[in-house]
Amino acid sequence: MSVKQQYEQKLTSAADAIRIVRNGDYIIVPTAVAEPPALLTALSEQRRDFRDVKISQILTIRKYGYLDPETVDNVRHVAYFFGGATRAGGQAGWIDYIPSYFSEMPSLLASGLLPSDVVFSLASPMDEFGYFSLGLAADYTMAAIAKARAVVLEVNPNVPFAHGDCHVHISQVTALVEDDEPVQEVGLPKIGPVQEAIGKYVAEFIGDGATLQIGYGGIPDAVVMQLVNKHDLGIHTEMIGDGIMTLVESGAVTNRKKNYLPGKTIATFALGSKKLYRFMHRNPMLEMHPVDFTNDPYLAGRNDNLMAINATMQIDFVGQCGSESLGSSPYSGTGGQTDFVRAANRSRGGKAFIVLPSTAKDDTISRIVPTLTPGTHISTSKNDINYVVTEYGVAQLRGKSAKQRTRELIGIAHPKFRAELTEQAKRMNAL
Repeated sequence: MSVKQQYEQKLTSAADAIRIVRNGDYIIVPTAVAEPPALLTALSEQRRDFRDVKISQILTIRKYGYLDPETVDNVRHVAYFFGGATRAGGQAGWIDYIPSYFSEMPSLLASGLLPSDVVFSLASPMDEFGYFSLGLAADYTMAAIAKARAVVLEVNPNVPFAHGDCHVHISQVTALVEDDEPVQEVGLPKIGPVQEAIGKYVAEFIGDGATLQIGYGGIPDAVVMQLVNKHDLGIHTEMIGDGIMTLVESGAVTNRKKNYLPGKTIATFALGSKKLYRFMHRNPMLEMHPVDFTNDPYLAGRNDNLMAINATMQIDFVGQCGSESLGSSPYSGTGGQTDFVRAANRSRGGKAFIVLPSTAKDDTISRIVPTLTPGTHISTSKNDINYVVTEYGVAQLRGKSAKQRTRELIGIAHPKFRAELTEQAKRMNAL
């Protein structure tokens, strides 16, 4: 049977495709904009027909009908990471979550510690050889497909056919649905004077020929805006967004100086604009790979001069970072921050930057604190931390004693809090 005949045989409606799901199944959905809206909408509409179905995903983008506290016995979300659509449910307790390093999720799926019964994913149109591209998010989805009983792809002409280890053959697919809805766009975060100041501090450390990992947020994007006049930058990251595309278009990124995978921009998921998705389509410079490849600290750290730029919400005097919760209340998730901090620490000439505004709530709360708020989920540990950057400067902590760290961090706190932090440090014998 030809690949075209197989395609036609497996093509069905979203309403019919979800009947593949059985009670008790775990459905795996890829990161962010790679989620399939037609399938998840159909499942939401029929959710009361199911019992004990779980959906697991990093960063849900849309507020689907199944995200409903009244029907959690039918279909329940089990988050790998919280976003705007799932955060309130996580904080209220009717959405559970599974802590994990992003890089380790494929191995957890392969071992069965993370169940995978059915995979739902957006996909590009099939090529003449019978392959679809999951270029919007290879992440953990490729590993989930290898374990799943059923794979359902939502084929959309607006999904780019990306290169890399992100291709699925028609023979691996159980059912197909077609949809032409535009891929969800996510705009650049707002960059204000605080973000810009932090971006300038970080950019001063990044020389020509460095390789970048850039997280999502206003501060990482503020760094990007300072780099357009650099030369021969490389990219080895988890997320590709419009900021990285801007660097490529400016000529700053060539990947020529990378000593690991030279000539290639490497990422595992995309989050951006329609222009970004067009940029990704059959781009020979870009490869999308599973997250156990992109985020493996050993592999990523083979890049010399790897610069990892990630944000946190709170940091204490010894350098522990609370990047994923507000006290005990979940806010986001572990993601790949620790993966890339460790990768940059391994890299010859590498630097790991944790960035944060010095205050929160209109300068009423210091984000640099003696101890983290009770219950805070620690993302980057005191043993992994290196550079910390606020709008008031840079603290370099790796190799420093606890008391040296305290002095460094107070020095980049907001001036209105420095005296208070100093007194607290003295009472703790931290100075």
